[in-house]
Amino acid sequence: MPRSPLTLAALATAAVPGLDARSARAVADPGDYDTAVVTDAEGARWTVRAPRSLQAGAALEAESELLASLRHYVTSGVLSFTVPRISGTAVLPEGGRAVVHPAVEGAPLDVESLRPGPGLAADLGRVVASVHELPRAIVDDAGLPAYDAEEYRQRRMAELDEAAATGQVPPALLRRWESALEDVSLWRFQPVVVHGDLGPDQVLVARGRVSAVTGWSDARVADPADDLAWLLVSAPPEAIDSIMEAYQLRRTELTDKHLADRALLVGELALARWLLHGVRHGLDDVVADALDMLADLEDATREDAAH
Repeated sequence: MPRSPLTLAALATAAVPGLDARSARAVADPGDYDTAVVTDAEGARWTVRAPRSLQAGAALEAESELLASLRHYVTSGVLSFTVPRISGTAVLPEGGRAVVHPAVEGAPLDVESLRPGPGLAADLGRVVASVHELPRAIVDDAGLPAYDAEEYRQRRMAELDEAAATGQVPPALLRRWESALEDVSLWRFQPVVVHGDLGPDQVLVARGRVSAVTGWSDARVADPADDLAWLLVSAPPEAIDSIMEAYQLRRTELTDKHLADRALLVGELALARWLLHGVRHGLDDVVADALDMLADLEDATREDAAH
């Protein structure tokens, strides 16, 4: 059963000495966490997250370790944005810990508002590139996963096989994806530190720039295309050049000529992963949503092929 905001406020009070919680509101969290924003007596806001499972608890511990390492790169100016700063933890009766940090500044990114030029679109490109330039040791030290290029291609193939086994992926899309995954030349990339779950809710914006990046529990050493896929799929087409140009300028020794192609493919494969999420958890509304999007993608690829 999800914890109430009042329960989470009590955990925040226990975690941070002197925190005088006055109100709390629940926050929707797509992960396996109970989350609330707590306001204290001085009007400061705090975010408290408590895992709902042992697996989520382990992920939260690893994320906390990573955030501690990332603070060095924030304070030294290597990263132009902030990340959550853990202020305290509270032991949970069933095991694991809740974590508390000051709420970070910014509003969720409005992807559709991106425009070409040196503004927010270019800043996004630099932000993603700066993550990819981080030393992989910070991921290794936090106990988070690391993959080489071939291992990662095999993981993608296994996901596609599982999606195909549902019998609900359009055959034309299956053929398209299988061909891309079997093209080894497409998957020659240098693994880097990736956030792993970038999206509008994790990228916060203030004063026309990225102010914070949250939700680091899926960080790993893997394919840089993972962090670019959502932007290349959802950003206005006219803004994509600005994103990619800024990204490439911020990267060192970038020789991945198939990066953008792979990012677009990863964006498409996200629909198969969404379908699998619905099937695995018996979520009929998620399955229906995924099938609608797969049908739309099939129509769009058919139209592209016709031209």
